[in-house]
Amino acid sequence: MGAELPEYYFRVRENGAAVFRVDTENRQRRIEMDQIAVVNIRNGEIKPHGDRTLSDQDLARIKVWMQERADVLAHRDIDDIHRAVDYMNLTTQWVQSRATDDQLEDVTDALLLAMHDLRSVLVRKKADRLLADKPD
Repeated sequence: MGAELPEYYFRVRENGAAVFRVDTENRQRRIEMDQIAVVNIRNGEIKPHGDRTLSDQDLARIKVWMQERADVLAHRDIDDIHRAVDYMNLTTQWVQSRATDDQLEDVTDALLLAMHDLRSVLVRKKADRLLADKPD
């Protein structure tokens, strides 16, 4: 491998990651990954793996990764919403120009209920924001 490997590897899991220390400084020059911790992004918990004690350097790098990961996930969330808007527009075009009666029968109720639910939540949240911004 031409490039130098990072000191830590984070195997992403549902709510965080398993953290490994990467080691290539051994007699066989093999890559060894030693699990040192498990992290939970949602609650900020860092659990040492087994009977390990994490160094200040370990903790600092893990916390940096957690912040970077939270930023990536936040970006993905908003990107997914923008894609949903695109899908809604594409769906509208499909309904207007190509959908058959059978296809519309199959999806109309589900779409109407989902759109009604979304509209209700959006209107309530918008009203909450307007009331919060209103000076007393």
